[in-house]
Amino acid sequence: METEQKHRAGFVNIIGKPNVGKSTLMNALVGEKLSIITPRAQTTRHRIHGILNGAGYQIIFSDTPGLLDPSYKLQEVMLKAARSALVDADVLIYLTEPGERPEGESELMRKLSRIKIPVLVAVNKIDLSNQEEVTSAIAAWDALLPAAEKIPLSALKKFNVDHLFNRILHHLPQSPPFYPEETLTNKSERFFAGEMIREKILLHYRQEIPYAVEIEIESFKEEGKLLRIMAVIHTEKESQKGILIGNEGKALKRVGREARLDMEEFFKRKVFLELRVKVKKDWRSNERMIKKFGYR
Repeated sequence: METEQKHRAGFVNIIGKPNVGKSTLMNALVGEKLSIITPRAQTTRHRIHGILNGAGYQIIFSDTPGLLDPSYKLQEVMLKAARSALVDADVLIYLTEPGERPEGESELMRKLSRIKIPVLVAVNKIDLSNQEEVTSAIAAWDALLPAAEKIPLSALKKFNVDHLFNRILHHLPQSPPFYPEETLTNKSERFFAGEMIREKILLHYRQEIPYAVEIEIESFKEEGKLLRIMAVIHTEKESQKGILIGNEGKALKRVGREARLDMEEFFKRKVFLELRVKVKKDWRSNERMIKKFGYR
């Protein structure tokens, strides 16, 4: 008599330095664009859960902010969010790239060497490297974390992502699902609307401006087949406000137009989007404002 297949479920957290491709990897694993992706470092600010359901399993992937030395209060909160991924995972993915060499004496590496859960060191962006660099990188990680599995891949090209997924599934504990089967993420529709606006700002503005903004969704209303969204872009200085709006409002209109098109694709309905810009002086260093904007 065949033994009944046990359901597997668990939390898989993706950590790593800024801009190594954590968001790209999570989106590739989940099959949906949940985390915004830009060439800029520090794109992800929140821990975002992407929930994947399949025959006999549920995987809750968590994209995290990059591990960095904080320069202001917001980055301190982001670093805490990333570090919390070490203690609430069933499987941990450390995402790296061939050019990064492990820092054996760092606090993080000491924790990774002692951690009791399965650790997968995924060496990303191998499509931008060569065999010698990839082999050298894997050897360096083998020396530091011999118990961890090393998996070379390209999240962007989806090369070897299936193998990584199979290894995740292998390590996943037996458990009933944590979320209803139709659940895609732990974040609200409001959250994703704000992230689509922030993504366009990251893509179209330079220097410090993308990092000085926060999006607040003031109103999110369904009116028949139309979704009416009013959003405020908060920034830290009057000069930044002027740049965000642009000459005759053209820069802000471009952000609104591109974000609206993404929203219509994501929400599968027509969207009316209204954008305003306000100044919240030095909000990134203001603990009260950081909490107001949903950072924990």
